[in-house]
Amino acid sequence: MSRSDPRLYLAPSETVFSEGVSLSLMPGQAHYLGNVMRQNIGDTLRVFNARDGEWSATIDALRKQQGQIVLQSLVRQPQATQGVELLFAPLKRDATELVIRMGTELGVTSFRPVVTERTNTHRLNLERLSLIATEAAEQCERLDVPEIFPLVPLKEVLYEWPEEKVLYAALERRTGEKTGVKASALLIGPEGGFSDQEAIMLEQHPAVRSLSLGSLVLKAETAVCSGLSRLSVNL
Repeated sequence: MSRSDPRLYLAPSETVFSEGVSLSLMPGQAHYLGNVMRQNIGDTLRVFNARDGEWSATIDALRKQQGQIVLQSLVRQPQATQGVELLFAPLKRDATELVIRMGTELGVTSFRPVVTERTNTHRLNLERLSLIATEAAEQCERLDVPEIFPLVPLKEVLYEWPEEKVLYAALERRTGEKTGVKASALLIGPEGGFSDQEAIMLEQHPAVRSLSLGSLVLKAETAVCSGLSRLSVNL
């Protein structure tokens, strides 16, 4: 096994990972190994999830949309990513997908898309976004895949948000914490920023803290990267 071996996420199931266990691959995974990575029977790969950790495995069968692997040995113990929950207003499709990919690589534990007054996108393909998050987790070598929640109004989220759970919000042209901040959640607004009414609502919420992203006005997807780095996300 080497660091260049293909790496696949296998969701936890009734079968617990252990040496010698045989596991079936999803059709897309079999296609990826055979047609994209040009793997053959006997080649090695790594498989992982947060419950079972990361294991080395060998390909036992591979044809068209079917594949079988056999687990060999534990490579990494189970470990949950230590990051933040990201609340964000959906953007155009490519930008939203970029947020999911970058957020996964930067340690986001879950994504909560929210509808704001200036949100332009009100439909999300959660299946595709989950696939993007999975591919990003495979690439960046984290052991878990962040959950992506359905789209809900920001007002509803804030109404149910616990007061003891600090939520940092990137509010344009407002002072706030700048560096060395640690928190469990981050809120990034839409293109065009929050409305005045939303800004007041956020400032009045007992759990919300303002987070400064500097003097320049950033694109929403850029603000995600800046905000996560300022919250000192540690994988």
